[in-house]
Amino acid sequence: MEEVGGRTVPEELGVLIKETQAVLHQRMDEVLRPLALSVPQYACLQALQDTPGITGSDLARRAFVSRQSMNVLIQGLEKRGLVERSDAPGPRRERATILTPAAVALLVQARVEVAGVVGTMTDRLDGADRDRLRALLASCRDALLGS
Repeated sequence: MEEVGGRTVPEELGVLIKETQAVLHQRMDEVLRPLALSVPQYACLQALQDTPGITGSDLARRAFVSRQSMNVLIQGLEKRGLVERSDAPGPRRERATILTPAAVALLVQARVEVAGVVGTMTDRLDGADRDRLRALLASCRDALLGS
């Protein structure tokens, strides 16, 4: 099998993807910190806006945290006035979580900041390369999901 720097090509690809993810997370954290948001909080708010009625389990997956951590995260966002939970249980006995107007405004700012980070990451790629990267990463993700 072909090697790059003492690693097989698949190993090298795995390392590059992990390193890129780690630096992306760090840069996102840096731009979200002044907004008093962590990356998981941002991911949670974004998922709540993008997918109204999302289940707690799906929300945890989208924010890359455990279900228990998501409950703690939601409680913190609720105390800050960024989300509200309904009193009545919905499907699967879960209480619906919705964004407050303050969260919607904060999320607009946060998305601009995160888009800047992603822009920096992809600025050296032309449009065709960005489209190809997106397709390749989606294909890799789908292969791991078995779809």
